[in-house]
Amino acid sequence: MSFFCFLWVPLFFILRRSITGGGGSGGVWALILGSLTAVLQFFLGYLVSPPGGFGFSRLFFGFVDIVSLPVIIPIVVYAILFFIRGVSGEVDFTNFSLLWLIPVAALRAIAWSSSNDPLLPICVPVLWTALAVGIPFFINLVIDNSKLILSAVFVLCILLLPVLAAAVYWAFFSHHTLLGFILLFVVHIPLGVSFTFDIMRN
Repeated sequence: MSFFCFLWVPLFFILRRSITGGGGSGGVWALILGSLTAVLQFFLGYLVSPPGGFGFSRLFFGFVDIVSLPVIIPIVVYAILFFIRGVSGEVDFTNFSLLWLIPVAALRAIAWSSSNDPLLPICVPVLWTALAVGIPFFINLVIDNSKLILSAVFVLCILLLPVLAAAVYWAFFSHHTLLGFILLFVVHIPLGVSFTFDIMRN
């Protein structure tokens, strides 16, 4: 299972590159900053103490330390780098985020290697890639759309998607298996739509 965690993100990155054909910008920054983040977290541990229960604290822990924040951080960093002209060229939040997550996933695979539960080494990397594609998908829709109501809907989707991804972790951890699979499907809808558009464009 740890091999899946180690290999999923880079293989997914290669798959997406083969479909889109774009490289984006800031790849070196992504690998450097992602490696620094991964090493710091490996030695410092989680930002939030792992809760013992199954309630909101478990959902919050999943959002901050497991599923959502690890993907939100590179997206925000890329936006800042682009704003201050730290990167130039084609804008691609997804490629930057996936490259950032490669060293993160590698060290998480080591940290989670002793776990016999597939939730962390298998489900979490899949959720990372869903967010790394889904959030930028809605960001691009906001940028390309001129209608205020639609823009508001897309912004709401940007805010809700990380919460739903964390809820997938919470549902499986709490043994709400059916709910977990339903939420997992919902979280992957933007990824599926984005890939469909990419295939049609190419």
